[in-house]
Amino acid sequence: MIRRLFRRPPPDVAPDIWQSLRAGVPWVAALDEARSARLRALAARFLRDKEITPLGELALGDVERTTLAALCCLPLLEFGAEGLHGWSQLLVYPDAFRVDRSHVDAAGVMHEWEDDLAGEAWERGPLVLSWADVAADLESPRDGCCVAVHEMVHKLDALDGVLDGTPPLPRAWQREWARDFQRAYDAFAARVDRGLHTALDPYAAEAPEEFFAVCSEYHFSDPALLEREQPVVAAHLRRLYGRSPFATA
Repeated sequence: MIRRLFRRPPPDVAPDIWQSLRAGVPWVAALDEARSARLRALAARFLRDKEITPLGELALGDVERTTLAALCCLPLLEFGAEGLHGWSQLLVYPDAFRVDRSHVDAAGVMHEWEDDLAGEAWERGPLVLSWADVAADLESPRDGCCVAVHEMVHKLDALDGVLDGTPPLPRAWQREWARDFQRAYDAFAARVDRGLHTALDPYAAEAPEEFFAVCSEYHFSDPALLEREQPVVAAHLRRLYGRSPFATA
């Protein structure tokens, strides 16, 4: 008896749904055919492998779920599906969500507060997004913000086991990246600490990993500003992500 091995066909996004994204999601609309096809395959893989859970009274149809998958996969256009490893769930709140924070300072005093967040990426857990903030990004895609990209970059950053602003890269490039990003981050944080104006969101000064995530948002939503303000960082991000959908040159 001849045994035949049957392989499952690769996951796909229905043509009508992808056409809706090409019409209504600015980042997808701006991609050339080859990169659009690559993003479609990544989004299909995301939809197959990740559980998307709407919370509260939020309802998500196929187009909304595919939109979330595509936005999360933008940073993986060159990196590939390996960037999806290590987690399994996307939680989606209707709006910004509140989390409790605590910190023990150098004197041993406990500080507790609440934060309202548009997104969060747990290092060994789910990715969390606010649908209202995702929708706002879709309405103003060139304003330097894309919360889905921001949180997905944290997942990419954490693939090597350390959330430090450096994703897993070939060794020589990783050394260059760590050197250049640290210099850029230190200079940027120093400006923020002195109360000086910065064209980039000052939240990038919070930590090296936030600098990486915020600059990645600008790569996808305002690459000209990133190039002007952080040319060395912009060059690394072009190498990691490929050409920004909104690049003009």
